[in-house]
Amino acid sequence: MKIEKTTLNDVVIISPDVFADERGSFFESFNAEKFAALGLPTDFKQDNQSTSKAGVLRGLHFQLPPYAMGKLVRCSRGRIWDVGVDLRKNSSTFKQWFGVELSASNQQMLWLPPGIAHGFYALTDCEVVYKCTATFNKDADANVAWNDPAFNITWPLIDGASPLLSPRDAAAPAFATLDLPF
Repeated sequence: MKIEKTTLNDVVIISPDVFADERGSFFESFNAEKFAALGLPTDFKQDNQSTSKAGVLRGLHFQLPPYAMGKLVRCSRGRIWDVGVDLRKNSSTFKQWFGVELSASNQQMLWLPPGIAHGFYALTDCEVVYKCTATFNKDADANVAWNDPAFNITWPLIDGASPLLSPRDAAAPAFATLDLPF
């Protein structure tokens, strides 16, 4: 297992050791001892799984303190463009974003610590699985507009078409209107 730093503080790409042969493949998506040795969290509280059709955009989501959560994200079927935005005011990468393609074939994972807003765009029909360091708390649940000019995220939209959004994500507030406690 190896980790690769990204352009955002504390956000890393994790590439597991994959063992493949004529039967298929095997890899550990989580191993507490190996994660601890790499300086990654090991105390996850909740696992989530979602499916999306190609063209769906989910995010940018985060939870407010004291329920802020880190996420370990991977794509178990299909392909996604996974994005994190640094909302931590004291971070040198505040308001910057990072994106990476996660797929069932590259088997990479993205670690997003608390204070990073998360979103993804389904490049194909997909299934996304992620571990969270906190349980979901409806009162702490928050989001920010996926296309906010404060971030200027480059989303690889299929044929330049508008993404399919949930009503909540379509009505997400602008970054400038938020008073974030991170």
